[in-house]
Amino acid sequence: MSELVEDRPPAAGPRSQLGAAVVTAAIGVFGLLGSLALGLGKLTAPGPGLWPFAVSVLITVLSVVLALTGRHGTDTERFTGASVLTAVSVASLVLFAVLLPVIGFEIPSVLLVFGWMRFLGKESWVSSAAVSVGTVAAFYVLFVVLLEIPLPRLI
Repeated sequence: MSELVEDRPPAAGPRSQLGAAVVTAAIGVFGLLGSLALGLGKLTAPGPGLWPFAVSVLITVLSVVLALTGRHGTDTERFTGASVLTAVSVASLVLFAVLLPVIGFEIPSVLLVFGWMRFLGKESWVSSAAVSVGTVAAFYVLFVVLLEIPLPRLI
């Protein structure tokens, strides 16, 4: 157990906690505005923005709680070079969400799985290619063919 403590990055301070709270609060407020634009509907006839609204409220409330209590936390880690991998993962998910309605389900999904396996997971080229194509093919069969869910797609 002591070897795990030695490998941890240095602890982050209260400003890091406040920064994380501000970023997540901004995401929550952005989600609130977007879900309102979609329309909430009623509880008996929910609109497309109801669940995103509920999740965004939760994110915003938890961000405020973090801002108020986070300065006392001691279990956080300072951002390091390894934190860049998390940022790259998030950026790739955003790019996936942008590309999905434009060019369909297949290509962005293969690229996402391949990129995560090859560059984030350090898997071989062959295994990354095989697993990414196999995974997307399996999801295609499950959702498009069997469940008949209308995904944006090229095929």
